[in-house]
Amino acid sequence: MKAAVIYKKGELPKYAEFSEPIVQNENEVLISVKAVAITNLDKGIVSGDHYSSENENQNGTVIGSDAVGILENGTRVYALGINGTIAEKALVEKNRMIPLPDGISDATAASMPNAVAGSAMALRFRAGIKPGETVLINGATGFTGQMAIQIAKHYGAKKIIVTGRNEKTLQSLLEIGADEIISLKQDDEAIVAQLKAIHLNSPIDIVLDYLWGHPAELILKALKGNGSFTTKVRYVTIGGMAGDTIQLSSGILRSVDLQLSGSGLGSWTKEEVKLLFTEILPEMFLLAVQNKLQVNIETTSLVDIEKAWNIEVPDGKRLVVLV
Repeated sequence: MKAAVIYKKGELPKYAEFSEPIVQNENEVLISVKAVAITNLDKGIVSGDHYSSENENQNGTVIGSDAVGILENGTRVYALGINGTIAEKALVEKNRMIPLPDGISDATAASMPNAVAGSAMALRFRAGIKPGETVLINGATGFTGQMAIQIAKHYGAKKIIVTGRNEKTLQSLLEIGADEIISLKQDDEAIVAQLKAIHLNSPIDIVLDYLWGHPAELILKALKGNGSFTTKVRYVTIGGMAGDTIQLSSGILRSVDLQLSGSGLGSWTKEEVKLLFTEILPEMFLLAVQNKLQVNIETTSLVDIEKAWNIEVPDGKRLVVLV
């Protein structure tokens, strides 16, 4: 079969011939792959930068972690891969497989799960979002950030504040549910002042942070209390696009009721992952069919994988490989 293969971490994936995977037990099933999204997770694994990266295989490794495909009986499904999925065939787990509703395209269905996991899981299981709460999304101009806005609104958020550097994209977020925007192109003092003013007027209950790094330091500085009672803030880090580390003052932790946690692979419980596949993703696929969730997609073909791997995808779009 044809597949996207890497032979060494950091190199571009190659369009190559690869052995078709073989079902090893009753918990596995083979699908004919139709579409696979390329995510930051996939790029991190390929480069070796992500904590879940595996050791190199001199015989090559098929890349991709999930897929939309078709079972032998013709059922169209989204599924988590056991091995690489950007290929004509892929092994997937039976208990992490979801039949897709009519009306959703292969590309749309493939684009959504990573972003849903990167937003809904944090909102539900780390932040415990409740209707009527105020949510700040740090780094909302990307594909997952845009999904987070819409899902937070679906879960009942009363007010959604977003940050980002792309001014044009920030303005467009007002059309999908954002209420206030904060440009990270401002100087630090202006960003902190804007955050403090918003927090004073509409206390922030939840922060979803896709950037970390210096922008996170500014948000935490703005949340710092003065010795009076404070609103509990559930701060969830999901990504580190602006840096993997921060400096955190002990005074911030002592002056505000702050819950700091992370959401990602390894942090979720088995029960939470089960709910992702049995409840959350099926609901989100249906919302997409009903045009209540908007996604922006660019597509490429498997044969062009090497050329497409490092192309600059416009802010807020997801690149999907069609097989």
